[in-house]
Amino acid sequence: MTQPTLANLLIYRNLLADPIIAAQVDAPGVLSPALSAELIAAAEKFGIGGNLFCNYFIYQLLQDSNLVTTALEQSTAPILAPGLAAAFQHDMTLIADFLLKAGTPQTEYDFLTDYTPSNPTLPESFLQLSHAAAEALEADDPVAALSCRLLAFYHQYGSGKISRYRGFRYQKGVGLIGIEHFDPISIDNIIGYERQKALLIANTEAFIQGLPSNHALLVGSRGTGKSSSVKAMINRYFRAGLRMVQISKNQLTDLGSIMAELRSYQSKKFIIFLDDLSFEEHEVEYKSLKSAIDGGIEAAPPNVLIYATSNRRHLIKERWDDKVGDGQDIHRMDTINEKISLSDRFGITISYTAPNQKEYLAILEHLAEINDLDMTSEELRAEAIKWEMTHSGRSGRTAQQLITYLLGARH
Repeated sequence: MTQPTLANLLIYRNLLADPIIAAQVDAPGVLSPALSAELIAAAEKFGIGGNLFCNYFIYQLLQDSNLVTTALEQSTAPILAPGLAAAFQHDMTLIADFLLKAGTPQTEYDFLTDYTPSNPTLPESFLQLSHAAAEALEADDPVAALSCRLLAFYHQYGSGKISRYRGFRYQKGVGLIGIEHFDPISIDNIIGYERQKALLIANTEAFIQGLPSNHALLVGSRGTGKSSSVKAMINRYFRAGLRMVQISKNQLTDLGSIMAELRSYQSKKFIIFLDDLSFEEHEVEYKSLKSAIDGGIEAAPPNVLIYATSNRRHLIKERWDDKVGDGQDIHRMDTINEKISLSDRFGITISYTAPNQKEYLAILEHLAEINDLDMTSEELRAEAIKWEMTHSGRSGRTAQQLITYLLGARH
């Protein structure tokens, strides 16, 4: 009987298409200079470090999309049907045996066993899986340990782009495209607005837990932290399975297709984010949004919410003629109701008002502290008043712009 090898994989056969892994299947335990060069290039591209071949192999496990990862994405628990579970266990036996015997191939380049990439940018999810896999291989039953950890990982983070990225854009005909450098903003970095943040957190947590939750509209003065609050929710609850898909107003006609794609990721929750949303009278895309939120023939996916920000409370431009009538509209109240009905579809409306001077100075002092800006409160206050007079009023945005200016000037 021939010795079982990775060539006998059933679920993870995509791994065999990778040239670095395929070479180890043919000649396990030896890493040629040519393959070493490919490994280094991959490490620099993806930010992989440590035992380079082993971690590269685990990275491919994370990226692989297959029958198992698809089944787990469509499930609410990390459990497989008996037949698929048997095939998965078969592959885990081969993979664990391979990593134990050939996970550190012989090479003349010792630094490949403890490699430090120039830009270690691997996502948090991969680092967790890498550590978990290393621990599993040292367990009394490495196959069972690796299987358990991998299933738990797939269920929590997903696989491929869903496990790697916090936010996505949507491109028609392509689908979700990961945002490589997602804004790292924390909700604690948004000073003030405690009631607003509490409302948003409570609604988001209910959504993640599968409890009743509402679409949310964040309205108010420009630069007050509306968009930052939404992005902060993704950073806060990424481990809990929350992701963001940002779309533009022009893509609202594709909302049905977007929701259909997100519906397939049942183990994850998605915020569809519409930033700085408003409509002119002639723009009819808002009808697609109204239908998607409430009133379409197809029920919205339970794993999708819409969060929008706007400087305009009613989203659709209103005219004075709408209230007093211009003699042309027979059913004037119908026109008014049509224009305000969109914002009414959002179950929660959260208002962000411009800060008063005391709140504005508090924001500045906090930003100065976290940026190590060496200025007294009196100096900062004097600069704030001058800045406010020459810029567009008080807001968190203008406060950050002032801090950026002062940091640059001090250096």
